[in-house]
Amino acid sequence: MNPAAVRELTAVSADGARLHVEVHGPEDAPPVVLAHGWTCSTAFWAAQIRDLRADHRVIAYDQRGHGRTPASPVCSTDALADDLEAVLEATLAPGEKAVIAGHSMGGMTVLAAAARPKVREHAAAVLLCSTGASRLVAESTVVPLRPGRLRTWLTRHVLGSRAPLGPVTPVALRILKYATMGAGSAPHLVETCARIVHACPRRVRHAWSQVLSLLDLDHAVRDLTVPTAVLVGTADRLTPPVHAHRIAAALPRCLGVTELPGLGHMTPVEAPGLVSGRIRELVSTYTQLKEGA
Repeated sequence: MNPAAVRELTAVSADGARLHVEVHGPEDAPPVVLAHGWTCSTAFWAAQIRDLRADHRVIAYDQRGHGRTPASPVCSTDALADDLEAVLEATLAPGEKAVIAGHSMGGMTVLAAAARPKVREHAAAVLLCSTGASRLVAESTVVPLRPGRLRTWLTRHVLGSRAPLGPVTPVALRILKYATMGAGSAPHLVETCARIVHACPRRVRHAWSQVLSLLDLDHAVRDLTVPTAVLVGTADRLTPPVHAHRIAAALPRCLGVTELPGLGHMTPVEAPGLVSGRIRELVSTYTQLKEGA
């Protein structure tokens, strides 16, 4: 269950989309902004919120059509960037620096917004968890076949399916665990992820799958000029480690790639303490430095 927010607000994006935003922790604490991935919600960050809220101001928001943010007819990487800018403007004081962490589509959001004025103004450092910048369908290993046209075709149809996910059944749990989590994931964590993913409306899931299947943000990686840490599970089938290393090689100020042995795509849920710890390190190293500069 997601911890109760100290404050909730609505950020209005460039096209009028209204985004649900939660603020946890003391208002005068160093800020952390969390951007979740495809088919998830602020609930995905529950462990990080619980861990960090004692001494950080944790800002989490629901992407378009996810969680408590209404669906929008506009689904694009530009819209993701607009939305992140809107959240930063609504929650941070002018010039205030934050660590921004993005998981999966949330990481792609950060990349899409890397050159935007509000990101340049407010980002002290970034954590990219289990994400990619391009070739998501071609390099996914969800379909257990050799790389090639057949695997790419099947993967596109699996990930872009319009079929309802239905209730969280034992079969559904097995499928979700295989596709998104490491083999050693505890059953209660698999169920947590399944309930979050199954809550995403079918039309929203499909609409964003089409955006992700055509994703090409390779050019944007070079625009992310703040210190950036990259994290990936070695058993990630949706964004395998090849993505993390490609992004790291193109980042102007990469702090390195951390590979988590045996973990899948849902790293903030599968390794909550490690992800929270990495965020803490970035806050202590880079936001204090910025404030004292």
